[in-house]
Amino acid sequence: MTERKSVRAGSTNTVVISARRFEQSPYRDCYGNRNMVHGVYAGRLFPMNTGDDPAEKYWVLRRKAALYDVPERPVEISGPDVVAFVERIFARTVSTLKEGRGRYAIACTPQGGVFMDGLLFRLGRDRFWYVQPDGALETWLVAHSGGFDITISDPKSRALQIQGPASPAVMRDASNGAINETMGYFHAGFFDLGGQELYVSRTGWTGELGYEVYSQGDKTDHHRLWDHLMAAGEPHGMEVSGGGSMEIRRLEAGILDNITDMDMSMTPFQAGLARFIDMDKDDFIGREALMDVDRRTLLYGLKCKHAKPIMNDTVFKADQPVGRVTAGAWSPYLDTAIGYVRFSAPGDWAGQGLSLQSCDGETHECEIVSLPFYDPEKKIARGLDKTFP
Repeated sequence: MTERKSVRAGSTNTVVISARRFEQSPYRDCYGNRNMVHGVYAGRLFPMNTGDDPAEKYWVLRRKAALYDVPERPVEISGPDVVAFVERIFARTVSTLKEGRGRYAIACTPQGGVFMDGLLFRLGRDRFWYVQPDGALETWLVAHSGGFDITISDPKSRALQIQGPASPAVMRDASNGAINETMGYFHAGFFDLGGQELYVSRTGWTGELGYEVYSQGDKTDHHRLWDHLMAAGEPHGMEVSGGGSMEIRRLEAGILDNITDMDMSMTPFQAGLARFIDMDKDDFIGREALMDVDRRTLLYGLKCKHAKPIMNDTVFKADQPVGRVTAGAWSPYLDTAIGYVRFSAPGDWAGQGLSLQSCDGETHECEIVSLPFYDPEKKIARGLDKTFP
């Protein structure tokens, strides 16, 4: 594979920035080091690079378990009109969501573009959490809250992800047996972890079997929670990992990153997310605009043996530019570089051999494939496929 200076530009081309306006992770002192490089996500600083080797941590994730400190921000929506409100905001049916369950849900703009995607959890009859990625979710919710008897608040929750095939054993030991493999995919609830009550869901951002642990603001002793989880994970080979290994695995799994891979200029259909849009709902923001749009996808996977694609690399058909790369990584499992390419027009792109032109002007052959790269039924994440060595 051809290595380029710009491959790790996101973690090496840096500037010094004041942390005054950004929220520092309460777990940072538990694993931080002088080599760590932060990014800003949802108003929070997060570790883009901790100095570890993403390929080494990738195999820890695939074969044992990895612990990630992630910046996604839960926002609480509650009140007598909360169901009607979230039905209006999100393009996914919400009224059928049971307490103790989560659901992937997309919020669209009035023009039908993807404003935000994330996980919606129902904590009670009139209480929901929406775990948002980057973007101004609270402002958006407030702007559309007129006429609804609801409260929008910040529970000050921080999320940790424990991902990998050993994660059920880690969580079993951390919860004194209360959490085990019978906990269903996208199920959630409050559990005692080392004498503290935390919200735990059977979800993640890696395509692996895993869990997310949400703290409860000032009620949570974050350092004590971290130590408790590390003690539970040590016998099972769990290690702390930076975001590099998660980025590789999420690309393999076809998991999209809002703003990076899709944005307000792209409809959910163009992003390949039609299955999460319930057009038979009476109404939601963006529904009218989506009624007559082209429903073919613009987002595909890319494989390249000789160069790792990075954001804004160009994809050519013959001598014509037809798309641009949104993200890329080297896949140790597939033994090839992979990435996402957003095409400028719909077409039968899967199976075509095109050319990848990097920012340094070099051109390499590449293959276009449908997403995800493997495990389309998410059998690994659902705990149905445990054959990985």
